[in-house]
Amino acid sequence: MSDELDRIRREMHSVLQPEGARPDDSLKITRRTFIHGSLIFGAATVGQAFAWWPLLNTLDIAHAAETPFKFAWISDTHLYPRSLNTRFVDKVVRAAQEVQAMDPPADFLIFGGDLAQLGKIEELELGVDLLKEIKIPKHYIPGEHDWYLDMGKKWGELFGQPNWSFDHKGVRFIGLDTVSRGPDYWTAKNMTPEERMGHMATLDGTVAGPWAGVGRDQLDWMEKTLADWDKARPVVIFSHNPLYEYYPPWNFWIRDWREVHEVLKPFAKVTNIHGHVHQVLYNEIGTMRSIGMLATSWPWPYAPEGLPKLTKPMIRVDPGDPYDGVGWSKIDVGATDKVETEYIMWGRKEVFVQSPEDHDKHVSEVIRPRIADNMWPF
Repeated sequence: MSDELDRIRREMHSVLQPEGARPDDSLKITRRTFIHGSLIFGAATVGQAFAWWPLLNTLDIAHAAETPFKFAWISDTHLYPRSLNTRFVDKVVRAAQEVQAMDPPADFLIFGGDLAQLGKIEELELGVDLLKEIKIPKHYIPGEHDWYLDMGKKWGELFGQPNWSFDHKGVRFIGLDTVSRGPDYWTAKNMTPEERMGHMATLDGTVAGPWAGVGRDQLDWMEKTLADWDKARPVVIFSHNPLYEYYPPWNFWIRDWREVHEVLKPFAKVTNIHGHVHQVLYNEIGTMRSIGMLATSWPWPYAPEGLPKLTKPMIRVDPGDPYDGVGWSKIDVGATDKVETEYIMWGRKEVFVQSPEDHDKHVSEVIRPRIADNMWPF
């Protein structure tokens, strides 16, 4: 079995990583560089050995920060009870230890949703227990896997309001709830809570179409939250789902993404950091830059079409290595015009693949009728 696995790995390596696939060595890291990194071992500490860093240029998004700082992101842990699955548990333990070991420490941690797999009390409580290792302030937003067994009851008991806002060193941070407003299709079908949770856990859009959304009430709340904020100062939005249309057949997006962008349009420097997609992902529409984050549980494949511009997709992961293609992220916010996102990607030390289309950062994203507009009426 070991020989066969080694053979498969060698074949994958020869096909996916041909000689000369890395970018030109003359590429330099500049203030406009968005860094995709992977560590060889352990936490991101000064002086530690780093693997090769693929590069991705981006635009200025946070130059009004008062002083440099960093924060960490963990999401999509999809925990089962320990009695059923310890593989995902082990990965959360590893991520928590590495975040706690950051030196200097992060100012705070964002958990980006899908703490649980099936929304069970023991799954959510297990996640809280595992993340106690991290002593810095923690802020949570929900994922659909956390919500649809009891419609957020346990989530609220553990974490309070699913949307929130705070200011930190010249940046306004907003946590959005993108998962609780799915249209009620389960009552008419007499679904049990377990059936409803199972349906939502598969992201099945055949019944209700695009279930994820922000909602008019939360859009109004966003407007009020930003009403006193200088339009030139940076805004960072945390969400579980991407705030743009990324491959609707997989339900990776929110149905009212256009309305969200209208609220944020007056602001010059907006960054959306999201989970849900389990992959390295980057998009720009207007003044909003969206950054997709890794999961600790498993990596999703990339969409077969419509990959956002500037994305450097991860090479297909090694099926024999459960730590490949997953991890957590560290985000540095600079006092100058720099935000660096480093993916602490376990098991992945090789170059990413450049998306062949729509990769020029000087060409604005065009808002046009896309896949979803031809699938579901609005």
